Amino acid sequence: MSSKMQSHISIVVLVLLSVVYNLEAQLQVGFYAKTCPSAETIVTQAVTQAFQSNNGIAPGIIRLHFHDCFIRGCDASVLIDSTSSNTAEKDSPVNNPSLRGFEVIDTAKAMLETQCKGIVSCADILAFATRDSIALTKGPSYNVPSGRRDGRVSLMSDVLPNIPSPAMNVSQLTQNFANKQLSQDEMVTLSGIHTIGRSHCSIITTVDDRLYNFSGTNAPDPALNSAYVPQLQTACPKGSTDTSSVVPMDPTTPLVADNKYYANVLVNKGLFTSDWTLRTNSATANAVSQNAGNQALWFSKFTKAIVKMGQIGVTTGTAGEIRTNCRVIN
Repeated sequence: MSSKMQSHISIVVLVLLSVVYNLEAQLQVGFYAKTCPSAETIVTQAVTQAFQSNNGIAPGIIRLHFHDCFIRGCDASVLIDSTSSNTAEKDSPVNNPSLRGFEVIDTAKAMLETQCKGIVSCADILAFATRDSIALTKGPSYNVPSGRRDGRVSLMSDVLPNIPSPAMNVSQLTQNFANKQLSQDEMVTLSGIHTIGRSHCSIITTVDDRLYNFSGTNAPDPALNSAYVPQLQTACPKGSTDTSSVVPMDPTTPLVADNKYYANVLVNKGLFTSDWTLRTNSATANAVSQNAGNQALWFSKFTKAIVKMGQIGVTTGTAGEIRTNCRVIN
């Protein structure tokens, strides 16, 4: 065989291997159709049951998915428990005690292990549960491409450099999302999920103090709506050490995934600096206005953005593992 023919064959083999790898690495809707047909239904049942007992669980699960994907990709590393030799992501001060919903994922996983042992990843369960949480709060419906596998590493030290802070300005937020291959408009779109859920008072009185000592002024942030300030101060008294004190991120419709978040931002009722700052840039301010005036537009953009976010750094094919217990590496 001539060297020219050998070279041609080698190129063909490399191309074929590349195609196989790309197919293997690509997520797909209905991934479990043959191996575990009831997978998505089981997750929906677990989330719905939990939501009926506590509707606050929905934003908690959505936030879990976000905090998972922004650290090491969407590999369920946020679900792993700390051990005597390692402090995991969930125990970072950024995540503990504010993250919640772990028990819902545990319930769904236990049900799936009974039905389809060793088949459905914790990462996919979290992505399905996020979709269901959005639907249960009257947000948009969408299909979830699946086929993720679970990671085997979870480090507290990874959290702070990757999770955006509520005190970030628009430039910092844009760069943070760009680091995950998400555009500035997708950042604004995903910020809209602050339309549901609550914040611990400690965040807006310490980490991002807009109520009592903004930028060392010993006064509230002048960018906050003047009528909104006393509402927040009543909910979050100065000097309070009550770690259970919370305030809704959307004072208008806190239990509904609608576009009211953007309307609030426009009248300076964005809870965090990271919300208000969207008004300080012409492109993001324009996006806020468009989303505020057209809920169908935001729904359309949001479903695309959340699906894209759910594919950040995914582990697929034969990499990683399918955890038997989402809290523990096999």
